[in-house]
Amino acid sequence: LEAFAQLCTDLDAATQKQLDRGARMVQLLKKPQYVPFIVTNQVISIYAGTKGFLDDVDLKKVPAFEKAMQDYFQTTAREVHAEIAEKKALDDELTGKLEKALKAFKSTWKG
Repeated sequence: LEAFAQLCTDLDAATQKQLDRGARMVQLLKKPQYVPFIVTNQVISIYAGTKGFLDDVDLKKVPAFEKAMQDYFQTTAREVHAEIAEKKALDDELTGKLEKALKAFKSTWKG
């Protein structure tokens, strides 16, 4: 889709939004070689990216956003982090807690 978009000058808003979200997901998925990434942190990052929590974050600030978000879940929202690690699945209740914690983090993040 991104390659096709380079040929077009007119993209509808939905297509542009999808491309922008994809670019942010690529940034989220970039990790240094030989540096382990905790599965729970992966779940939180990928969930945040696919659900649009990074849509208004500048592309260059995505790594800083992710680090701050992971720090938030290691400290302020550690109960949610622990529950994701324990359950190894997102049920409706846990998804609600995750959404609430992500919204709370987003309201405090100064990017």
